[in-house]
Amino acid sequence: MTPGIPFTVIGGFLGAGKTTLLNRLLRAAAGRRLAVLVNDFGALNIDAGLVASSAGDTIALTNGCVCCSIGGDLSAALIKVLEAQPPFDAVLVEASGVSDPWRIAQLGMAAPELVLDGVIVLVDASAALAQAADPLLADALRRPLAQADLVVLNKTDLVADGAGLQRVRDWLAEAAPRAPVCETVQAELPLALLSGAALPHAEACADPGCGHAHHGPEAGPDHGGQFETWCYRPSGLMSAKVLRAVLRDMPAGVLRLKGIVRTDEHGWAEIQFAGRHGALRPAGGAPAEGAAVVAIALADRLPATALDAVFGAAAAQAQV
Repeated sequence: MTPGIPFTVIGGFLGAGKTTLLNRLLRAAAGRRLAVLVNDFGALNIDAGLVASSAGDTIALTNGCVCCSIGGDLSAALIKVLEAQPPFDAVLVEASGVSDPWRIAQLGMAAPELVLDGVIVLVDASAALAQAADPLLADALRRPLAQADLVVLNKTDLVADGAGLQRVRDWLAEAAPRAPVCETVQAELPLALLSGAALPHAEACADPGCGHAHHGPEAGPDHGGQFETWCYRPSGLMSAKVLRAVLRDMPAGVLRLKGIVRTDEHGWAEIQFAGRHGALRPAGGAPAEGAAVVAIALADRLPATALDAVFGAAAAQAQV
């Protein structure tokens, strides 16, 4: 069974920073072929140095990525992207500022080639409270947050003071109580948080057979120590039952997790978690680098000890 193509939906109210984020992703693809579907790619103002060619509703970029205009028919745009050869590493869709990203996610889930990687919702920290107080805007602002796997609280630098930012945080905790929140300026978010296809592999350990965890900063370009990764490289089987329990009750603080391991049920299997959703499914085969699991969290919220414990239990249970 071939693993599906990660499918991510990016939502958020008008002016939250979706276009800024997509531009960052396109410029930092780092060899990964991304297909980005937008309502109007003209608004992206793509760096001219990245544009390889343009034809109709598609812009091909020099880094192997493409931007496609949805043109009012997302299904047709998705079919066109899925027919491309070689296949893309990930597909991202920008929801319009007043649309429901979860409905777009459900449409993508209907395609067997795609695997929902997450619903990411941006919020303008400088405008959210005023928008939430407007009865004409409140529903459009809150509705996308209800199903968000990750909330990006953007433009935090435009909030006047710390007390004002805390009021936004308090409102967001009430509006989206289950979603992890990442605070940003200019939508500076690592690609790995937007797509599981971009998660770093467990390269910190020189011995692919070890079963230890490795902790350290994983920021990608220009992110300093804002994020950290946890890496685990099991040498034997893992209990599928225990792994499913981990996905249902992931240690608090994990923003994203992905890996390929051998289980007592599937053989080689892919494990993935984003925000509120997780999945364990058969993988296409053994990875060249060996079994590995990688998680990303904010630097001060990495639940390393808890992850060591639950994945250690999955390994131990498979030996019983």
